[in-house]
Amino acid sequence: MTGPRSTHPLDTDTIRRLPKAVLHDHLDGALRPATLVELAAEVGHTLPATDPEALAAWYYDAANSGDLVRYIATFEHTLAVMQHREGLLRTAQEYVLDLAADGVVYGEVRYAPELMVNGGLTLPEVVETVQEGLAAGMAAAAAAGTPVRVGTLLCGMRMFDRTREIADLAVAHRDAGVVGFDIAGAEDGFPPAAHLAAFEHLRLENVPFTIHAGEAHGLPSIHQALQVCGAQRIGHGVRLADDIADGKLGRLAGWVRDRRVALEMCPTSNLQTGAAESVATHPITLLRDLGFRVTVNTDNRLVSGTTMTREMSLLVEEAGWTLDDLRTVTVNALKSAFIPFDERNALIRDVVLPAYDAAAAEASGAV
Repeated sequence: MTGPRSTHPLDTDTIRRLPKAVLHDHLDGALRPATLVELAAEVGHTLPATDPEALAAWYYDAANSGDLVRYIATFEHTLAVMQHREGLLRTAQEYVLDLAADGVVYGEVRYAPELMVNGGLTLPEVVETVQEGLAAGMAAAAAAGTPVRVGTLLCGMRMFDRTREIADLAVAHRDAGVVGFDIAGAEDGFPPAAHLAAFEHLRLENVPFTIHAGEAHGLPSIHQALQVCGAQRIGHGVRLADDIADGKLGRLAGWVRDRRVALEMCPTSNLQTGAAESVATHPITLLRDLGFRVTVNTDNRLVSGTTMTREMSLLVEEAGWTLDDLRTVTVNALKSAFIPFDERNALIRDVVLPAYDAAAAEASGAV
């Protein structure tokens, strides 16, 4: 990267103002606690707590079990309020506004339409409603002077049999805000190769996709996602560190680094699911040092009680990251975003680099 380099300590306010890019963030894991309380009352769903602060605390405690299956189980309550048009519109619009408030200039939001049809909406209606809410959020953010570009990834659930159908949905809406595809859900015992029909269809239709891999399951999951299924990015990929010993890369790790496969890493979430022990020892820093295309992500903002500002701040405070490191992972994310090259390049050139260079100059006392 070019521009001034600073090792000056970064405070939270400075980090919040920096432009950010997030590639791995689930819509149904990002609701505002107060919104969840209000929508649950409207649809008659019983929550573990009805005070927003208490509910946020319940989510955080429940997610800190160290078990991916229990972590996923916390989504029962958010999904309960996302089965009708009103709930989807509101949560999608607020999702974008919360990104903008956090300094995010580009985000990719993912969700599983098949989990949102219990209220009578069809799969296409779910997608169209979410896109309507996202568009409203982007318009409001732009009007407020904090523009953010949001692309959508549709998720097929890996433990069910509708991934080919969801892939069709992604193809049908690729010119209406949908930029890619993913499979989500419990990783161990549900290999990505079981959904080859979906991935083959997406490749033929030129729709990019990422795959959750290397979180609850190890290197075979990452290998299969890349070499058998053809994923362009890896969701999490924490276990790739198992293929590195004393700085020497194994064949899979070398393949990932050499081909610049982006790793959508989510430090807080990885701690909660037991995929990492601490932020200080999280593999993201090792992989960054070895030249992998690592990115920093939130995964589920409500469930993990986090934001992009918090994730970056934790890496600064506990793993010694610098402003230059934050700039690098932000550029990494934009380089691997599922939007056209000219849009990615414009965000890097016109938004990200000038802001980080200005922050570096300010920290060094140049201005």
